Amino acid sequence: MSTITTFLTYAEGAEDAAKLYVSVFQNSKITRVTHYPDVPVAPTKGGVMTVEFELDGRPYIALNGGSYFSFSEGISLNVECETQEEIDTYTEKLTAGGGEQGPCGWVKDRFGVSWQINPRILSRHLSDPDAAKTKRVMAAMLKMHKIDIAALEAAAAQR
Repeated sequence: MSTITTFLTYAEGAEDAAKLYVSVFQNSKITRVTHYPDVPVAPTKGGVMTVEFELDGRPYIALNGGSYFSFSEGISLNVECETQEEIDTYTEKLTAGGGEQGPCGWVKDRFGVSWQINPRILSRHLSDPDAAKTKRVMAAMLKMHKIDIAALEAAAAQR
């Protein structure tokens, strides 16, 4: 059976990024680091080529690909949270050192990778059969940067 693994290509800093990510998420570790051989396509001869790591047991590969590569918001990593404390912690750690908070729970880490830090209840409220409730929750979320669970619940409970 085939395996699908998220592959992230950085201009540089893949190992630092992997170290950050495994420090943020439980049940995470770096599993292998490879180095570039002395070949013409290597951004840095002998420098880190790939870093294989796991986040909460899921595999990822990071590559130092050189200045040609950059990230965009067209792809992001989604983190479903149970509590406001989790949202606060992940947002703080992923934006530390030069990252930035975006709208609606989106953050960008200092390496340019986009993350969505959202509570699990958000998808439940946005798929509720009560269209008025869904509209209230969506309107509340659209005003937020970091997601506030209490404010979403208040919007859902309004009549």
